[in-house]
Amino acid sequence: MEEVKTVKILDTTLRDGEQTPGVSLTPEQKLQIAKQLDILGVDIIEAGTAVISEGEQRAIKAIAGEGLNAEISSFARLLKGDIDVAIKCDVDTINLVAPVSDDHIKKKLKIDRETLREKTIEMAEYVKGHGLNVEISAEDASRADMAFLKSFFSDLATVVDRLCFCDTVGVLYPEYTKEIFQALCNFNTPVSVHCHNDFGLATTNSVAAVLAGAKVVHVTVNGLGERAGNASLEEVVTALDMLYGVKTKIVKEKLYETSRMVRNLTKMPVAPSKPLMGDNAFTHESGMHIHGTLADPSLYEPFEPGIIGRKRRFAFGKHTGKASVKMALEEMGIAADEKQMKKILAKVKELGDKGKLVTDSDFQAVVEDVLRIEREEKIKLVDLSVVSGKNVYPTASIRLEIDGEDVVEAGVGVGPVDAAINALRKAMAGMEMYDLRLEEYHVDAITGGTDALVNVVVKISRGDKTITASGVSEDIVIASVYALINGVNRLYL
Repeated sequence: MEEVKTVKILDTTLRDGEQTPGVSLTPEQKLQIAKQLDILGVDIIEAGTAVISEGEQRAIKAIAGEGLNAEISSFARLLKGDIDVAIKCDVDTINLVAPVSDDHIKKKLKIDRETLREKTIEMAEYVKGHGLNVEISAEDASRADMAFLKSFFSDLATVVDRLCFCDTVGVLYPEYTKEIFQALCNFNTPVSVHCHNDFGLATTNSVAAVLAGAKVVHVTVNGLGERAGNASLEEVVTALDMLYGVKTKIVKEKLYETSRMVRNLTKMPVAPSKPLMGDNAFTHESGMHIHGTLADPSLYEPFEPGIIGRKRRFAFGKHTGKASVKMALEEMGIAADEKQMKKILAKVKELGDKGKLVTDSDFQAVVEDVLRIEREEKIKLVDLSVVSGKNVYPTASIRLEIDGEDVVEAGVGVGPVDAAINALRKAMAGMEMYDLRLEEYHVDAITGGTDALVNVVVKISRGDKTITASGVSEDIVIASVYALINGVNRLYL
């Protein structure tokens, strides 16, 4: 039988991913992500750069002491000070960065090639002397002299545990990647690949390197990283497995929940069109596509979304067809004849032609209008007041009518919207709201000026049901509350 090719996954979300502009994680958040990465099946977790700060050291030490299955690594420069701090964090491995392009060696380190070689070997032996593993990350390797790089790797192969080729500024392309790794992967020491996405080729180059012999691939969740980011864990793992038959230990069904956790903790949104993890990846609006997908999902999907923890979703808009209207009505338990369905479809398309995002609650309103359904809203907003200011803790008081009964609550938050939403949550606490999740919150100004109409769109979930809803007002706080109430009314039909 032909041997199945396998590759190890080194996740550097907590180091390279955290270098994304605007991302800064607390030690507690880093530990939370590390535990999720371990559940996901990551082989090696690069937990950070210990020398950066005391908080970083606490985070790395906590991760190393958590008893995870993954190997825990800290990034360090070729300096004993960096290494000593990392050693104190009880990591398994130290990833030593060694700039190998002539520009980096001369302009940044201000030394020559041979001095770099000697310094790298010295520091690697220092780490090994403390009983730790060593990975050498050859920085800017894709712009280095290949003859020098090969001799550099050759001299280090007998000293270290892994050798990593870093495409630091993302200038590799797959044909050249294949050529390089075929030449470098003839050592007994495993060679890793670390790709950046400046030309959008990080996933492709990572896959090409693995096919050419790389034993370890560096990735980040959601492709986080400096500039255009790093190779995406989700894309690399799924492409290797499903397109090339290369296996990893990654539990693919956990990919989406991991992506969502990292998205929420880093506050870094994922583009709707991002492969695999974007909201639109398994969402269909076109009538032709929905008709085909209902007949056989494989007609318009590369694989079953559940494989990576996703769910298929159908959206409404100008491209909507009769099949999606029929399916949505069946899910709502509403019967409609052919004439009524055509009228519902026409109204949905009319909204789409006006450039409006047709949310689930909008669709419900259209259905109720066409079918003349009198539906009493479970929750109504009666009154809302908010106090906020420079030296005032944002506080909101809300009055709702829930099933005909008055409910009054107050809440505080980091801002007026947060305070109002917290007050709303408290007011609805008696409705078995423990499983309600606010998945997304998005604000658009419909008109210009400081008095602009504001459209707030939310995505909320309860159990395995997810819907979108919107609220419009000149006041962003009221628009936010309207959006949530519209969504809750739709979820609790």
